[in-house]
Amino acid sequence: MAKLATDIRRTFPRTDEVVVSYIAGLVEDEDEEVEDIVDMTRGMLGGGPSSGDSKALDDFMARLIDYLETQSSKRIRKTSTITKLDKTIHMRSQAMSATIAMSGKVDLESNTKGQASRVDLAKLAKAEAKLKAKNEKRSKRDLFQGSKLIDMQKKQQSYEEMYMKVNPLDLSGAAKGKSKDIHLTNIDVSFASNRILSGATLTMAHGRRYGLIGRNGIGKSTLLRHLALREVPIPTHISVLYVEQEIVGDGTTALESVLQADVWRHKYVTEEKDLNLKMEELEKSVLKEGVTPEEKAEMEKEMEDVAARIGEVQKALVDMEAETGPARAGLLLAGLGFSEEDQKKVTSSFSGGWRMRLALARALFVKPDLLMLDEPSNMLDLNAIAWLEEYLQTWPSTLLVVSHDRAFLDHVATDIIHQHSQRLDYYKGNFSQFYATKTERAKNQKKEYETQLTYRQHLQAYIDRWRYNANRAAQAQSKIKILEKLPEIEPPEEDDSESFKFPDPEKISPPLLQLDEATFGYTPEKIILRGVNIDVQMDSRIAVIGPNGAGKSTMIKMLTGDLQPLQGRATHNNRCRISYFTQHFVNQLDMTVSPVAFLQAKFPGKTEQEYRSHLGAFGITGLTGMQKIDTLSGGQKARVAFATLSMQKPHILLLDEPSNHLDIEGIDALIEAIKVFKGGVISISHDERFITNTSNQLWVCADGKVTKFMGDVEEYKKIVTQELQAKLRP
Repeated sequence: MAKLATDIRRTFPRTDEVVVSYIAGLVEDEDEEVEDIVDMTRGMLGGGPSSGDSKALDDFMARLIDYLETQSSKRIRKTSTITKLDKTIHMRSQAMSATIAMSGKVDLESNTKGQASRVDLAKLAKAEAKLKAKNEKRSKRDLFQGSKLIDMQKKQQSYEEMYMKVNPLDLSGAAKGKSKDIHLTNIDVSFASNRILSGATLTMAHGRRYGLIGRNGIGKSTLLRHLALREVPIPTHISVLYVEQEIVGDGTTALESVLQADVWRHKYVTEEKDLNLKMEELEKSVLKEGVTPEEKAEMEKEMEDVAARIGEVQKALVDMEAETGPARAGLLLAGLGFSEEDQKKVTSSFSGGWRMRLALARALFVKPDLLMLDEPSNMLDLNAIAWLEEYLQTWPSTLLVVSHDRAFLDHVATDIIHQHSQRLDYYKGNFSQFYATKTERAKNQKKEYETQLTYRQHLQAYIDRWRYNANRAAQAQSKIKILEKLPEIEPPEEDDSESFKFPDPEKISPPLLQLDEATFGYTPEKIILRGVNIDVQMDSRIAVIGPNGAGKSTMIKMLTGDLQPLQGRATHNNRCRISYFTQHFVNQLDMTVSPVAFLQAKFPGKTEQEYRSHLGAFGITGLTGMQKIDTLSGGQKARVAFATLSMQKPHILLLDEPSNHLDIEGIDALIEAIKVFKGGVISISHDERFITNTSNQLWVCADGKVTKFMGDVEEYKKIVTQELQAKLRP
């Protein structure tokens, strides 16, 4: 394969690399027929940019055929040879079917139809399965070859290589004066065998902030990846950047990591340093004794070239405001919760959540023309979300963000793109405005559909009654023409609805869970929480908020009894059943079995249908309940976890970031279930809407203390933002 690719590049140097890889893969595929390989290869190379030399093409095809001949034992080859029959057939003795002349196509009556088939059915089934697999393999390869090649390149390339390839610097000059609006029609996006978009239109105006929403698994992240790699043809003068995963930790400091994210700035800063060192060396060399006039003249000429290049580099750095880089990077990191001390730490010392924040800071620092964020609030606490909302409201270029956080979309988005049914629908305004508009639009569509349906039924009833009546046949014929001319109206799509349910527990006498002056630390010298007092009852609705790492999860674990306080007292009612949804809930599931089998093992004694019905109430329907849990999406795994909690029949629900993996519809279902639940609920969440709708007490965990906040989430975020702005103000 490598030799063939090298031969193509040498013989046809201007051939696109994707075509080279495609032909090489075609030749390597043993299921491909030889004639198909030859025809497709000649067609692709003959129509390419290096197609002028027909002799070179003929010579290459001869070499290709020779190579294929050496592989003939492994290849399929079409043959037109005569095949000898197993037995002699006397045509004269064969009776003519009595029905074959009726249509000229199908013989309905065969003289062999009463005979038993002599076909080996096992061999036939095996052959058909092989043919089906081959056709599926070929169709998938043809459809997704481009994506596979880019994915392969992406794995092999570093961030810097990928960035420079997707956003080459020489395009920045071409971008001047050009519109940075995006308008693409009739785009198709696929992932594996799933069609994500079909004939869709993508429209984004420069400077607008778009929220991309849709159900779990609809393909939002796939669309963002296609945009980031320009598999969807974004105009080349528009720079793009997609924040999807945490950065890889190394020995670079957090601040330096952010500065290096702007690859071209980093490249020019490095080049400027190298050029200045080279200039110093040349200046020293010119002044050395024993330098001949010719050598001196040559060095002076080189110094002029270096000086000219320094000028070009410095101009580029001025244009990109490189000197403000460290200050901007520091502000971004501070806003996302990095102290000055943290900014000097190496990236390998940070946990996954903090590395995700670093990835976000790097993207904000680069300021691409199109910035794409995928669930940016998932790894952030309320403090960082409040800062990010404020920061993005003044974002100068185009923003496309996927988020399930309604409050975040309300604060940030100027437009909503709704992805569904392999298309994109556009709405002006934030999420609340979208929801109101969509609801109104759905009502109007339903009303229009029902009105026309009633009219159609009225016309049809008239036609059916009077069609064959001589006196009214003309009127009936007129109604038929009216009916035929009516435009077809599709029935409005029904929104998928979910309804989680937690069973009401039996009442038990208080106290249920209490912390009384509880102090905890993993060592006496390093105290995390001090003097915590909290009382949880059957009617409690408590939300705990505060910065990441302040001790929120530690407090929950003291309530469950997983951790014991160093001082003070933790009280647990022995009759109280506690269900605990953790951030790492996946660790509580058995990935090797299906959801139904998992529930059967944990809660035996019910029928399979009862387990499936229970899972169905949490959105795990149909065959999904029989798949291995490992194959489910993050949102589906979270639903299995909630279904498990429900079967525990808890008195108290402890929920640590329950909304992270649910889509908007799933979060709504969870909110409604908590509203009607008769037990107590303590939640740790960064989702403003979830907190507002599920709690009546707000507790803040910060600076080693847990205190009740006499206000709502919006007030807390305002205070946090004001404090942060005061801290960052020079």
